[in-house]
Amino acid sequence: MEMHQVRYFLAVARVLNFTRAADECNVTQPSLTRAIKQLEAELGGDLFRRERPAAQLTELGLRMHPLLRQCFEAATGARQLASSFKSGEVGALRIALTHSVDLSLLIPHLDQIKRLFNRLEFRFLRGTSREVGEFLKKGEAELGIAAEIGEDWDRLDAWPLFTESFQLVMNRQRPLAGLDRIEFEDLRAEQLLLRNYCEHAERLSSSLRSHGIDVDHSHEVSSERDLIELLEADIGIAVVPDTASIPQTLKRSAVDGLDQRRTVHLYGVAGRQRTAVASAVMRLLRGADWQQVLGHSASS
Repeated sequence: MEMHQVRYFLAVARVLNFTRAADECNVTQPSLTRAIKQLEAELGGDLFRRERPAAQLTELGLRMHPLLRQCFEAATGARQLASSFKSGEVGALRIALTHSVDLSLLIPHLDQIKRLFNRLEFRFLRGTSREVGEFLKKGEAELGIAAEIGEDWDRLDAWPLFTESFQLVMNRQRPLAGLDRIEFEDLRAEQLLLRNYCEHAERLSSSLRSHGIDVDHSHEVSSERDLIELLEADIGIAVVPDTASIPQTLKRSAVDGLDQRRTVHLYGVAGRQRTAVASAVMRLLRGADWQQVLGHSASS
């Protein structure tokens, strides 16, 4: 089935006249009639009753009309979309982030990118560090952002964006929040909320355990949203990276002796052609003043 055959069929179905339909489609009537006969042969029956003064749709034609119209509109839409992408009118970005990377870090840069395209379509994928690596390998994402992927793949490019520390976060009404200085001893009676989705969860737990903190009886949390809700309900306390977004109801505090840091990387696939949007985002992220971002996060 060819699209021009479908277009001729829809024209005849609209005006119910082969000559007028040929004029609308800017083809000769024999060419239009021949194309429709080929379509009828493929579909296994007549689509029109050739009557005078007007053609009439057969039962098969009536049943095929909405399907062929939908097919034609979909093909036309696909061509228009492809043309828009090729001309730069429409841009698309597929980016994968680990659960522990705050999307708010990207918002200022995405806002800049939006101004370069009439239409911009984002697709954000979330997963573990391993899953982000798989998104990149399979081509489901063009860029990835994670503290570390741990994928031993020679085509995986990585560019460090920033290095950040971890801080304690708790409800402002919690007695612990009133301390000017927090030491590990102050945490031993507290209920911890563990962010198991963070790439540094095991190392952080080992560090806390080495300072006498009971992490084996902690609450395990599987998403940042759940963590915030539990902290706001004063269910426990948590250790989070500096760039994690927290509401005003919560307080950040440094813990003396907690020397845990992570480096967040931008990942891409070497040798794979990138869209204009992905290339622009990569330039913005690699050239950003992340120290200013880290300073703002730490003071919030």
